Amino acid sequence: MFPEFETVILNVLLCSRRGKYRVFKKSSPNCKVTVYLGKRDFVDHLDHVDAVDGVILVDPEYLKDRKVFVTLTCAFRYGREDLDVLGLSFRKDLHISTFQAFPPRPEEHRPLSRLQERLLKKLGQHAHPFYFTIPQNLPCSVTLQPGPEDTGKACGVDFEIRAFCAKSVEEKIHKRNSVRLVIRKVQYAPEKAGPQPMVETTRSFLMSDRSLHLEASLDKEVQQVPFSRQGGTAGSFTIM
Repeated sequence: MFPEFETVILNVLLCSRRGKYRVFKKSSPNCKVTVYLGKRDFVDHLDHVDAVDGVILVDPEYLKDRKVFVTLTCAFRYGREDLDVLGLSFRKDLHISTFQAFPPRPEEHRPLSRLQERLLKKLGQHAHPFYFTIPQNLPCSVTLQPGPEDTGKACGVDFEIRAFCAKSVEEKIHKRNSVRLVIRKVQYAPEKAGPQPMVETTRSFLMSDRSLHLEASLDKEVQQVPFSRQGGTAGSFTIM
């Protein structure tokens, strides 16, 4: 599901009276910043999207007089990463949100989720909560299957959480000093079948005393669409 993070994700079980929480954890290469999330898939329910709430843990000796920032970026990549040359990038940022986890801003204060409460209690005073709301108008995560010779990031739409320490959010941060964690915005088909889709319309004509009545319907709301692709070349051409 997230192959680039399989070796660095740690599942932590926080016990409580109501059961156990599964937590995704990832640390920066210098091991000074760590991000904790309760899930990696956030569902778009059409009327709202699951909130992105987590906790960031920072080494106080590394933090010093700086601030702790967390960003959420939705990006569309429409070309191979190795083609990004001469200042031309085949990537477009569709949305960027920034949350200042420490020191906290009063206007960004929100009630803690149950998972955040448990994590803050377990991790101590150097852990700080963060929160994001994914806009409903953003597309869901999409990944195009790369070819056998393709390198770098695959084309598609991706969501990424990035956490770092800096004096300002515009400061350039080295990859070694930041945490990058890919999440997904997804939609699921309804569990229960809805009513049979049907639409009808009536049209009248100026030169006729009769109206035309049209009606279209489907046998069920969700349809399975088969997909297949075939192609070939008669010469030394490549199908892209």
